[in-house]
Amino acid sequence: MHLIDGLLEVRSCSLVGLEKNTGKTVTLNYLLSHLPADCRVAVTSIGLDGETRDQVVGTEKPEITLRKGTVFGTTEKHYRQRKMVSELLDVSDEIRTALGRLVTARVITEGKVIIAGSGSTEMLKRWMRAVEKEVDLILVDGALSRMSLASPTVSEGMILATGAAYSANIDTLVRKTAYIVHLIDLPLWDGNEEDCISVTGAVTDRVLEKILNDKEQKGKRLLIPDFTKVFADQMVWNRFEQQHPVVVRQRSRLLGLTVNPTAPNGMILDSDVLCRRLNEATGLPAVDLMKN
Repeated sequence: MHLIDGLLEVRSCSLVGLEKNTGKTVTLNYLLSHLPADCRVAVTSIGLDGETRDQVVGTEKPEITLRKGTVFGTTEKHYRQRKMVSELLDVSDEIRTALGRLVTARVITEGKVIIAGSGSTEMLKRWMRAVEKEVDLILVDGALSRMSLASPTVSEGMILATGAAYSANIDTLVRKTAYIVHLIDLPLWDGNEEDCISVTGAVTDRVLEKILNDKEQKGKRLLIPDFTKVFADQMVWNRFEQQHPVVVRQRSRLLGLTVNPTAPNGMILDSDVLCRRLNEATGLPAVDLMKN
């Protein structure tokens, strides 16, 4: 499987769902169960994952199963609720959440756990630095609307989960997903400052329109930190790129797309058609892990 091959080439990877119920937890469980037995893995989350029922929309959710030897980070509350035997490694006084301090532990016997980490990107990076010497790969499970965790400043690679929960219309779903993939694949800056418009903060419609309306800036390259800074409407972005090349200081490595063709309301898209259309639009293999 290409996802596993890609994972073995990076030291850290973020799993990002474009919407809740796009199959991110299914993806995480798949990766954890298919990685080689000798691959030492650490897992945490920037939000809350592993609960049996989604706390926002009330749909059933798969639990996260961790194999022996896996290092994981979760809150004090959820550590007490684990269904496994584990070795306590650390209880952080510096990394705190609304549900208590962040606990780091190692699995002794395979079992299930709720993974809930810090909501702060900086705290996440601190935890990753603390465990990186003990493992070969760190997996970070994402949260709704937290694309910042997919920044190349956080993890080397990322896997994108999309599906009918993002849009029940295949055309719209493919278009919106392809736009995100396009942003992730923006070319890396060559280091040449000449003729560059450098933006360090959020790239919004207003920022782009201001540059477009400045005739002295016409044709110049836009230099941004990375794709997670882009918050522009797709139509505005497309119009901007017709006049200005865009480059990034740091580039993410997108390892693949996973697909959940079932929406929370029960509507089911044709999995084969959806995967084929996404592949055609992005150039990436898209896989329905539940089907395959």
